[in-house]
Amino acid sequence: MFDYEQYLRKSKMPLIWCAGCGDGIVMKAMLRAIHKLQIAKDDICMVSGIGCSSRLPGYLDFNTLHTTHGRAITFATGIKMVKPELHVIVITGDGDATAIGGNHFIHAARRNIDLTVILFNNHIYGMTGGQVSPTTPFTKHASTAPYGNIENPFDISGLAAAAGASFVARATAYNAIQLEKLIQKAIEKKGFSVVEAMTPCPTTYGRRNREGTGVDMLLYQKDNSVPVAKANKMDAEELQGKIVTGVLVDREKAECRQEYQNLLDHFSKEGEVDS
Repeated sequence: MFDYEQYLRKSKMPLIWCAGCGDGIVMKAMLRAIHKLQIAKDDICMVSGIGCSSRLPGYLDFNTLHTTHGRAITFATGIKMVKPELHVIVITGDGDATAIGGNHFIHAARRNIDLTVILFNNHIYGMTGGQVSPTTPFTKHASTAPYGNIENPFDISGLAAAAGASFVARATAYNAIQLEKLIQKAIEKKGFSVVEAMTPCPTTYGRRNREGTGVDMLLYQKDNSVPVAKANKMDAEELQGKIVTGVLVDREKAECRQEYQNLLDHFSKEGEVDS
């Protein structure tokens, strides 16, 4: 039996997450991935912004930083530039990362800086009022869309891929084992890595949209998930409403911090020659 307690700050319990929330499942998948990689706790820095998912680092016994709304990736970039030896993991949500933090998200992907982003997508601002987020599905209800959302949602994984991330994957809270394996791959990958974790929010999202309990929402994920290999053989109509899971992007690219170091090394050598 895996001992989760070795990674927990038990003094910070109980958790604030609602019954049926999938965030705890994602957290446990991440801890198993970290444990399998045998990374020392002091070699990890975990950074978050604001939101339900962003409370997560406070419960874990790593180097942690709870920052301002939408700026988690910015703080994480600074940490990685100064301490490149650290494994920097960003915990963020669909609103935190792609609304107020949207520019930081796409430019970190463009730079391809070596960060691992675990992005919890629950389709709503769960903690701060139930407002429409950039991923709230068309026609779905929120506190700021009582008659249904009229805006088209982001495809977060597609956005990360288009912006230049080295590694992009998606999994659901229902399939926790797949999620664990994808997080492990993301941490191992050099460059900007994103794992979009689809997680149910029965309280703020599910209740407004009559999607049932947390269990009901997990079973929906089970019934509507499609592996990427199968999805590649399906047309747009068949994929409507489906969740495509698995590794979506895995490519080798120059990594920002290493290129910066290469530049420093180059001019350092030039200076030695000139002297």
